Amino acid sequence: MAIPFCYSDPIMTEILLRHDSDHIATLTLNRPAARNALSMGLMEALDAQLAAIAEDRSVKVVILAANGPAFCAGHDLREIRATPTRAAYEAVFALCSRLMQRIVRLPKPVIAQVHGVATAAGCQLVASADLAVAADTARFATPGVDIGLFCSTPMVALSRAVGRKAAMEMLLTGDMVPAARARELGLVNRVVPEAELHEAALSLGRQIAAKSPLTVAIGKEAFYRQAEMDLASAYDYASEVMTRNMLARDAEEGIDAFLTKRKPQWTGT
Repeated sequence: MAIPFCYSDPIMTEILLRHDSDHIATLTLNRPAARNALSMGLMEALDAQLAAIAEDRSVKVVILAANGPAFCAGHDLREIRATPTRAAYEAVFALCSRLMQRIVRLPKPVIAQVHGVATAAGCQLVASADLAVAADTARFATPGVDIGLFCSTPMVALSRAVGRKAAMEMLLTGDMVPAARARELGLVNRVVPEAELHEAALSLGRQIAAKSPLTVAIGKEAFYRQAEMDLASAYDYASEVMTRNMLARDAEEGIDAFLTKRKPQWTGT
């Protein structure tokens, strides 16, 4: 099923496409001529779709993909500079921050499927996703420093995805990082030949979609919450989560299925 959306865009194209299959929703950025820069319209479309997917029980995994030569070149600088006011700038970065937090808080895993370049807010999109599969030709950068605009909001996601010194090097130099190096840094999980990219992302998505959606949702929320806690608080919180999870029907079903050597039947409860 393909669901097109058209928001306010200078060339009035369908700037975000959605295709659902095998309990996986693929959201495809579709501003290829603009290297899929995150215009206000595209960010609004992504935010709206993720909000809808959060309530859609048929969707268990989300893949973020893109059409054209690049995954995402960051914010749409032409659009931003067209209205050079504090209020306009605040609106752009507030929307971007809301979108990135929406990805983290979505109760379904999000996989970034990256080809070409992912720079600035595009790199932020990759870092905000739970998982990332990249083509071996993909490259990543936070090059705002080169144009006098430090990548401060991308920094939030990047510094949570890779080590501090690696993040600072990317932020202070603006250098392009090849896919293999991005994998070493922890920015992406898997690197595959570009011709195999979509199938690799789908394969990972299908593997996760086969799990209990309740368990995955509990685990994703717990992962991000405990990461911001001190060690003792994290263990207290995780113990409470494990107890709550054990009381769920899917946990009982999964354990019983394991003990009796049969395939579990998930209900999401």
